[in-house]
Amino acid sequence: MLKLYDSRFSGNSWKIRILLNQLRKPFERHTLDLELGETKTDEFYKLNRFSRIPVLQLEDGRTIVESAAILLYLAEGSPLLPADPYVRSQIVGWMFFEQGDLQRSIPLARVYHIRGVADKMSQQIERLHADGYMGLEKLDRWLAKNDWLVGDGYTVADLALFPYVSLAHEGKFEMRRFPHINLWLDRVRSQPGFLGIFDQSSYHAA
Repeated sequence: MLKLYDSRFSGNSWKIRILLNQLRKPFERHTLDLELGETKTDEFYKLNRFSRIPVLQLEDGRTIVESAAILLYLAEGSPLLPADPYVRSQIVGWMFFEQGDLQRSIPLARVYHIRGVADKMSQQIERLHADGYMGLEKLDRWLAKNDWLVGDGYTVADLALFPYVSLAHEGKFEMRRFPHINLWLDRVRSQPGFLGIFDQSSYHAA
């Protein structure tokens, strides 16, 4: 059985759980405590050379690391990752956009607020907001004319961007500025098999 190593508040882990549930793939969930340094052990390093979550361990013991790589692996052969090379290139392009334009600014601002250090980190948060808003503006501009990121339906591209964009308000991003993003978030939430960040998958066997 597949094993997923994740953490409770991680948006990157959340997207993997959503996909596993939507694909109806059984898995064992191993939730780690980042505050206790459970990703910094020699044992975990053997699973992930970068010492971070999520990690997907296959039935034969091999592991896949980095959320985008895990999404692509799991979605292979499903409607969420069409076979057409051009369509796939567009999906991967949005994944690169998420990593380059959104991945640092939104999650880090969120972490500072969740951990109660926002006042101390106010200057850093201001810079993170400036960068994050630029990425969100690009996304909102696209969604003003497109219901989905790629093609005419939900794909793994939408899932890759959804978690941290949907959590941006926890980093005090003013999401009312982005009406098209908010409509898109609702469309993603309406997809069969969607899970909230603290929901348990129907296929979670651990």
